[in-house]
Amino acid sequence: MEIISVIGSGMIGRSWAMVFVSGGYRVKLYDNQPGLAAKAVTEIRKQLEELEEAHMLRGQLTATQQFALLSSFDDLTQALQGAFFVQECVFESLEVKQSVFQEVERLVEGEVILSSSTSCLVPSSVFSKVEKRSRCLVSHPVNPPYYVKLVELVPHPETADTVMDTSYAVMTKVGQVPVRLKKEIDGFAVNRVQAAIIAESWRMVQDGFISVKDIDLVMSEGLGMRYAFIGPMETMHLNAPEGLQDYMKRYGEGIRRLLTSFGPVPDFFSEGATSIYNDVYELIPNDRQHLSARTERRDQLLRGLARLKKEAEPKGNTSTE
Repeated sequence: MEIISVIGSGMIGRSWAMVFVSGGYRVKLYDNQPGLAAKAVTEIRKQLEELEEAHMLRGQLTATQQFALLSSFDDLTQALQGAFFVQECVFESLEVKQSVFQEVERLVEGEVILSSSTSCLVPSSVFSKVEKRSRCLVSHPVNPPYYVKLVELVPHPETADTVMDTSYAVMTKVGQVPVRLKKEIDGFAVNRVQAAIIAESWRMVQDGFISVKDIDLVMSEGLGMRYAFIGPMETMHLNAPEGLQDYMKRYGEGIRRLLTSFGPVPDFFSEGATSIYNDVYELIPNDRQHLSARTERRDQLLRGLARLKKEAEPKGNTSTE
């Protein structure tokens, strides 16, 4: 049975571990803080059982069978032994990630794939101290990865095509939806698109055009309704009688006009930003109790959406989920 090593037992590490065991891989979960990986495994067992009870467990194996594939380690050498794929999930520090991969490379064979979960650091920076960079890539998940299946595969300039192909196959096998970036770019695709939405939303609230509550509704009850099933390109293609080029003939100049009216990059820590923070806190207080409750609500909604998307798949779909 093939082995995947997950480095880091925080939220993303636990999520990756659950995703990988759902696809039948044996997973070795490691953390450099003694006892944390074992604690994470205990938490994962509880989550797997709850998912099974809610009929939302991924994969073809039972919760018990999936849990049997998972083990915890405080020793990195033991955690890496036998692995063909290493998924790093430590916190977002370039120096820490570089150090982790230097140590991992020292302990594994030359063909083992080294993958980072970084959300914004480009591969050429993350893997700059690795000697064999042809086996390195970023596999960036969207939080929470168990319910939001997209994963961005971002190559290092030296990444071998076979490494990208193998990583794509692994992600597909475990039920994720991988997308390949052809080359690295700051923020990858998800965060660049997300940053554009954040910036214009922030500007419109700060400049007095709309409230915090209503700009969120613009997405959750408007754009997000269709974007949950089709992307912006297909949306445009379907919104004109003769497709995309027809759409641009009709609306392209208007879009260009709007784009030229966008303001500068917002200052998220200016005096004016304080009122936005306060408006958000009035809707959802920023204490642990309220944030935990809303996070649980988010995950419940995402579970429901994931179930709906699965049920809506056309017959004959070859998904392994």
